[in-house]
Amino acid sequence: MVSWRRTPKAGLPKAGPPKAGPPDPAGGPSTSHRQRKSGRLALAGAVRRLAGPRRKRLSGGPALRDLLDEALAGVAARPTRLVLTTLGTVLGIAALVGTVGLGQTAAGQITQLFDLAAATRVVVTPDDTGQQGEAATQLPWDAPQRLVRLNGVDAAGTVSHVDVGEDLVRSVAGLDGAKEGYKLQIMAASGGLFDAVRAALKTGRFFDAGHDSRGDKVVVLGKNAAKRLGINRVDSQPAVFIGDQAYTVIGIVDSVSGKAELLDSVIMPNGTAKTAFNLKAPESVEIRTTVGGAQLIAKQAPVAIDPNNPSAMKVDAPPKQGGVRKGVESNLNALFLLLGAVALLVGGLGIANVTLLSVLERVGEIGLRRALGAARRHVAGQFLVESVIVGFLGGLLGTAVGVLLTVGVSFARDWTPILDNKLTFGAPFLGAVIGLIAGTYPAWKASAIEPITALRGT
Repeated sequence: MVSWRRTPKAGLPKAGPPKAGPPDPAGGPSTSHRQRKSGRLALAGAVRRLAGPRRKRLSGGPALRDLLDEALAGVAARPTRLVLTTLGTVLGIAALVGTVGLGQTAAGQITQLFDLAAATRVVVTPDDTGQQGEAATQLPWDAPQRLVRLNGVDAAGTVSHVDVGEDLVRSVAGLDGAKEGYKLQIMAASGGLFDAVRAALKTGRFFDAGHDSRGDKVVVLGKNAAKRLGINRVDSQPAVFIGDQAYTVIGIVDSVSGKAELLDSVIMPNGTAKTAFNLKAPESVEIRTTVGGAQLIAKQAPVAIDPNNPSAMKVDAPPKQGGVRKGVESNLNALFLLLGAVALLVGGLGIANVTLLSVLERVGEIGLRRALGAARRHVAGQFLVESVIVGFLGGLLGTAVGVLLTVGVSFARDWTPILDNKLTFGAPFLGAVIGLIAGTYPAWKASAIEPITALRGT
């Protein structure tokens, strides 16, 4: 039988029975006690020399690269769940970018239309809020001629409602069978009104200053009034009757800007209305200005119409262009931002739920990490980084979808797409922030798991 004999290693003192030494004269421990103590110290030093230099314990936690690698591995381990989790953030960011982009694009189109129509319209009417006993203010008949002399006025014309009492409007075709006509609105206008309201003809022509000065019995019908009267062409010079007076229809208006009631009316010259219905004075003056000149013309028009008493005129001018643009954009953006915020909330809740489910499924892994020395902050950091990665990926894809949606709708509608650069480049990072917030509670839950509890449960 082979017997193994332990031999002392090199450098270790040979252990033997302690030898008694003479007592210390000063009354301290004996010489043998000091020898034993020095022997133990020598043994410990030899062991340290054989074991090599002592390694320092890492207190700073895992390196950032290792943390990212572990987080990416955890995210990519379940690709189906990753797609479903990211989908919520994708929809939220896409809704935010798309709705804000479409809102700004629509606001740009609205303000562009405002610039072309409403921003160039000025209306002047007599101010009837004067003191009691004062004579009623009236507009002069030649008010359009006075206004067109101003620099910045493209066209001007008067318009008034004509009181015809109980008279009805009938067409010639309806005289034989129809005993009753239509209660249509009768309006009087100067020749320049049609140009001032950007009227477009469906057929025929407009009356002019010659018809006005002569008081010719001619009328122009709005398209809705013409439809009710059954008139769709004027080449045969159809006539309409207002009461028992016949008027020749010379044109039909197809569209106007800013004065939509003209489309439902029968329009006659001012001179005709003065003769037939005793019209005293115009009710208002419609002015079309150049783009950007409405504010200046609004100040000059009362002086041009009545230099002696300009305060007797009331002017209705459009608000400043910048104010309207900001108002439209702010209203649309507020609505769309609310919708995007709701979508982001849904996406954040989805990340939180899935991350919390992942924590429950990986209890064993968390317990093992804690048992091997991982601190609470290390576990929490890993789950936070996973949530941030999911949120960033969702934000990146959602931004692309939102931009494509805005450009696609703008292309289909022949609009000019307007995108906010700050929102476009910041949306992916917004998704990362949503992921960070959504992952805070699951990360805290993961860090609170005790190693012995986790390992016992698995």
